[in-house]
Amino acid sequence: MRNPLRESSKFMSRQDAKTDGACAAPKRPAPAAKGLTPCVEPTARPRQDLAAEKPFWREKPLEEMNKTEWESLCDGCGRCCLVKLEDEDTGAIYFTDVACRLFDAGSCRCADYANRRRKVRDCIKLTPETARSLAWLPPSCAYRLIAEGRDLAWWHPLVSGSTETVHEAGVSVRGRVAALETEIRLDDYVDHIVAWPGKRPKAAKRRGAAPAAKSKIRGG
Repeated sequence: MRNPLRESSKFMSRQDAKTDGACAAPKRPAPAAKGLTPCVEPTARPRQDLAAEKPFWREKPLEEMNKTEWESLCDGCGRCCLVKLEDEDTGAIYFTDVACRLFDAGSCRCADYANRRRKVRDCIKLTPETARSLAWLPPSCAYRLIAEGRDLAWWHPLVSGSTETVHEAGVSVRGRVAALETEIRLDDYVDHIVAWPGKRPKAAKRRGAAPAAKSKIRGG
């Protein structure tokens, strides 16, 4: 087996955009003098609803997104934090149901995101370049979808407005992680190979998702 390799994606809580829908009420015109036409102030136009604007992920390529936009693309599914195995002879990649040592299986988030690369030396930061080059990124991954010119799915928090839809759609790893890497011997990883992390969940499809001897490779 090769030495463990780790790929890393970003897991940050989505920050909901705040919109200010308030607008000044129009002043009531003064009573008109007899024989004169009243001068009525035009009704104030409300601000354009920000939610109606074209979302940033449909406007910008990955390279042009700011930090907040980039971080918000992560749907919090946790699939990238599952350990993957690479066949040394064929280069084939296999997912497992074993998660990174820092992974919180309940929240599907990194337990120490800010210090993950210091604590896990082989953790690789996801970039626009790696989002296009890593063939093992899950087909439901927002970074992969945008890199391929596709839209986000209905269950993505940026679309649904809820961080729970990724779990409700069966996309996340919640309830499906067998153990953390610290709890499994290297020789036993083969027994934890699973196919589902590399597939789009049937539930997500039904509810109309937008079109959008081996060595360890851990991810995200």
